[in-house]
Amino acid sequence: MNYMPGTASLIEDIDKKHLVLLRDGRTLIGILRSIDQFANLVLHQTVERIHVGKKFGDIPRGIFVVRGENVVLLGEVDLDKEYDQVLQRVSIEEILEEQRTEQQAKQESERPKLQAVKERGLSIPKADTLDDF
Repeated sequence: MNYMPGTASLIEDIDKKHLVLLRDGRTLIGILRSIDQFANLVLHQTVERIHVGKKFGDIPRGIFVVRGENVVLLGEVDLDKEYDQVLQRVSIEEILEEQRTEQQAKQESERPKLQAVKERGLSIPKADTLDDF
């Protein structure tokens, strides 16, 4: 077996279905069509999968180009086990509403913490500024 360093080892994975976890938390599932030395990916027939609790929904996205620095995890999907899930598939509208409800609940639970921090004269950096350090 020959070892190929870096992204060259992914050449064998072209035209196979992959799951990609992005730095912003999104999950994409699609067929890997191309990859370069920077780990930039081109996915075909891509869906964005949203998980909330024991439910999930897929939003069709088509052809998706992912910049390599945004990839956290890349893995091949086992087609035999793809639908052997304990999760329940729901409609796009239902999963988006569940996601919105979950985000609102999280914001409500964080509100007292943020208020306590503010009362003490401290500040919490916004999530988009954390990557600058």
